[in-house]
Amino acid sequence: MPKKIPLRQCLGCREMKPKRELIRVVRSPQGEISLDFHGKQPGRGAYLCPDPSCLKKVRKSKALERAFSLPIPGEVYDALEGQMEGGGTDG
Repeated sequence: MPKKIPLRQCLGCREMKPKRELIRVVRSPQGEISLDFHGKQPGRGAYLCPDPSCLKKVRKSKALERAFSLPIPGEVYDALEGQMEGGGTDG
């Protein structure tokens, strides 16, 4: 029996994609927002395609703010943008 591939929805384009193809943004139990490239950090996660157009949609619609119920600092968006320009995740 083939192994089931977990799917997650991108906040930008709203498409269901395999979890490993997406970038995870996580809010830790302490309320800190960070990028999780391995999908192992504890906390609430939200997923984004590694596509600058999706990031632009998320930033404009404030989808991350709604997902985490708190304001998102500009550094998180800058880090996401840098990661996308870098050509993918490190893991």
